[in-house]
Amino acid sequence: MPGKYPVRFGTAELLADADRPGGWLLSVDGIAQSYVDLDDPTHLEFDYVRRMGDVVDCLREGPLEAVHLGGAGCTLPRYVAETRPGSRQLVFDADGPLIELVREQLDLRSVPQLRVRISDGREGLATRRDNSADLVVADVFQRARMPGGLATVEFTTDVARVLRPAGTYLINIADGPGLVFTRRTVATVTAVFPHALLLAEPGVLRGRRFGNVVLAASPVELPVAAVAARAASAAFPARCVAGEDLITFRGRAKPMTDADATPSPEPPWNSFGLPSR
Repeated sequence: MPGKYPVRFGTAELLADADRPGGWLLSVDGIAQSYVDLDDPTHLEFDYVRRMGDVVDCLREGPLEAVHLGGAGCTLPRYVAETRPGSRQLVFDADGPLIELVREQLDLRSVPQLRVRISDGREGLATRRDNSADLVVADVFQRARMPGGLATVEFTTDVARVLRPAGTYLINIADGPGLVFTRRTVATVTAVFPHALLLAEPGVLRGRRFGNVVLAASPVELPVAAVAARAASAAFPARCVAGEDLITFRGRAKPMTDADATPSPEPPWNSFGLPSR
């Protein structure tokens, strides 16, 4: 099972975790994509995935109808399937060979009620019915950069169309000093959704280093206090920014549109050890 495999967007590598039986790291061209624990799907190794898991845990109880844009090892779908039995989930991922590798080597077929379609995330979302999902997750990266087309008002409006009235939108962003891309994404999302929160480690939030930022949005109020408490008590604490503080963070950033969409910044390759999915 360990080894290197050609995939659509580069060369994938599977590495076994010597310290955790059942743990596997999936990378593409040296960039970590997913960590999957085959024995315990509730173990979320990457901090940003743990923050996404915190948001999911604080949503209303019961199974979810979820759409994931970007799959790789499908860590979060596995988590949702384990913690919310009965959930029905659909993943769109453009890298067919990578998904086939995950199916064969990381036991993807065993995840209950999970379907995977090989498709661009934006095109895939456009096929979904109105008011059909409780959760939409955008975790799409190509060569460690988030496509700008997934951070525009037009795309976010389509997310709102697919979500149910109390649904939640989750986005993984990778950004560097100044957080210019993140601020524009916040401006975009808050132009469509009335409620939002942001999660990031203090060093990333202050612009001191490149890192992951999790953004959640909804037509209804989010469980900000519960999410903030989980983030603050984590092994590597994260800050939760919402309400007036999020407006201040956004500043004068303008929403992104299809006409001026740009991808997230290129990471510093010599120090980039962050998951992109």
